[in-house]
Amino acid sequence: MKDRVRYLIDTLNKWAYEYYVLDNPSVEDREYDKLYDELKAIEEQTGVVEFDSPTKRVGGEPIEKFEKHAHIHRLYSLDKSVTYDQLSAFFTRIKKVVECPIFTVEYKFDGLTMCLTYDGGKFVRATTRGNGVEGEDVTAQCLTIKSFPLTIDYKGLLEVQGEAVIRLSVLEEYNRTAKEQLKNARNAAAGAIRNLDPKVTAERKPEILFYNVNYMSEGELPTQQEHFEFLKRNGFKVFPFLRICGSEEEVISAVEEIEVGRKSLDVLTDGAVIKLNDATVRESIGYTDKFPRWAMAFKFEAEEAETVVNNVRWQVGRTGKLTPLAEVEPVDLGGVTVRKATLNNLGDIKKKDVKINSRVLIRRSNEVIPEILGCIEHTAQSVDVQKPDRCPFCGEELSEIGANIFCTNRLCKPRVVATLAHFASKDAMDIDGFSEATATLMFDTLNVRKPSQLYSLTAEDIGKLEGFKDKKISNLLAAIEKSRTVNADAFIFALGVDGVGKVASKALVDRFGGVEGLRAATEEDLIGMRDIGAITARNIINWFADPENAEELDKLLDEVTLVYREKGGNSGIFAGQSVVLTGTLSSFTRSEAQKIIEENGGVCQSSVTSKTTLVIAGEAAGSKLAKAQKLGIEVIDEEKFKEMIG
Repeated sequence: MKDRVRYLIDTLNKWAYEYYVLDNPSVEDREYDKLYDELKAIEEQTGVVEFDSPTKRVGGEPIEKFEKHAHIHRLYSLDKSVTYDQLSAFFTRIKKVVECPIFTVEYKFDGLTMCLTYDGGKFVRATTRGNGVEGEDVTAQCLTIKSFPLTIDYKGLLEVQGEAVIRLSVLEEYNRTAKEQLKNARNAAAGAIRNLDPKVTAERKPEILFYNVNYMSEGELPTQQEHFEFLKRNGFKVFPFLRICGSEEEVISAVEEIEVGRKSLDVLTDGAVIKLNDATVRESIGYTDKFPRWAMAFKFEAEEAETVVNNVRWQVGRTGKLTPLAEVEPVDLGGVTVRKATLNNLGDIKKKDVKINSRVLIRRSNEVIPEILGCIEHTAQSVDVQKPDRCPFCGEELSEIGANIFCTNRLCKPRVVATLAHFASKDAMDIDGFSEATATLMFDTLNVRKPSQLYSLTAEDIGKLEGFKDKKISNLLAAIEKSRTVNADAFIFALGVDGVGKVASKALVDRFGGVEGLRAATEEDLIGMRDIGAITARNIINWFADPENAEELDKLLDEVTLVYREKGGNSGIFAGQSVVLTGTLSSFTRSEAQKIIEENGGVCQSSVTSKTTLVIAGEAAGSKLAKAQKLGIEVIDEEKFKEMIG
């Protein structure tokens, strides 16, 4: 039985290392669970639990308080620079001591700094950084984390340093069901580790990314690169990015590489860390009271900021949904002065406890209007955001469906303008030169209320619009005329059915053969499709069942000719494949690569699912690549893709 227990522990730890550290699992979850249950049963029967048993990695009972613990070697924070001039001054200081320095560049993760101690090859304790001299003992909390080993090959006394983080996707998943929302990944990680109840730590699923050997009693690691390799060799999870740079220009290039790459990561980052690679001369360069002189953090522009909500006004979209837009005190965020921030709906306002005159945390997301993450502090002047009782634009009654509010007037100006602009957009009917401003002018001047009216406009009509002269009139008429011949999937997207995007539009054409087939589709038919969920299926059924929509659709079909894309069939190189493109390709745009895949029999997906069979990963591939690797899906690079298509 003892031999069996050792086999189970070693096998389970190996599988956990592959899953949590390498992100490359070799077995299904059910196989892991089967062996885990067997080990647990033996331990309960014998009452013996080995030191490195995976059953120890569960949340124990809450502790009363955190004990203080002194670090063997002080944990320093890093000096920071935010401009390349400041970084250049750092290089100059180093060159006064080292004639031809070599530097390393790594990601700077935004979480909670941790220090783990090992003695005789066994994990002893985990502490927070604290003031650098001593921190809080969070061993019970840390034991719930599976991204570090309980035993290592090194047998001396050892301290390793890492950053406790919570992945953005994990945070999003947690917030879907949590009663108390976590505002951002940094605070979530700190709160998970510094929670007196280890079960809370386990629920929030933090992990630790290691980057430094803080102390070792035996031996010496002469370079930062060897720190990196030592950590990997002993089973610690490290982020797979380390650039070795022999010049200032190479360092800056690596920093810029990180600034681009971090936008697609599933982990919160706020900069790059530059270190002198030669560890043997670091002591001669020395330390200030707070920082090592041989290292520097280059901080990027803030992605999050605090500000005050001055007002909340309601906007109306093409579906009639009212969306709250917060007007905030101007604040710099990522080099841009922000004055507005989005909220999803009335339910979102209540959930995030947002009030006018309250201080909130905002985040810039995908280079669009920032969103409010949550309230930080209420003031004596804070007042609730009032739910509108009538549409703020047309004065009509509102309907409330769940957490959302809708204007019931189809001819409400912002609804019509948004509908016309969407219909004419590039991925829809592609009417070049038609903007939301044009739609507004047509609404006010020409009484245009439906997309079908665009096809009856004359030069005389358009000439009535402010700013439209002969050339502009001619161009717009030509663009409208050109749109009379359109791909069927683009036409379906142009209809503006709530929840039907570009990918779903193509899937609907492939499944039902065109508009008439889609008209006759049942809800059961739609739900059975890979890209259509229950809510979108119901939206499609309701849209086609609406008499006004049906009348408008018939008018449009009288004006336009639908073109159906040739399918690759079953003969192409990607026949039967469900393909996801991620990262940047050097030889193709995303749409070009997608077209090639579809012409060769494949189906392109927008995200990685259990149905995905192939992922093509370009430069700076992020969370989609990580998920594919975790699911064991085949991944190829751009060179392999080019080879496949000849």
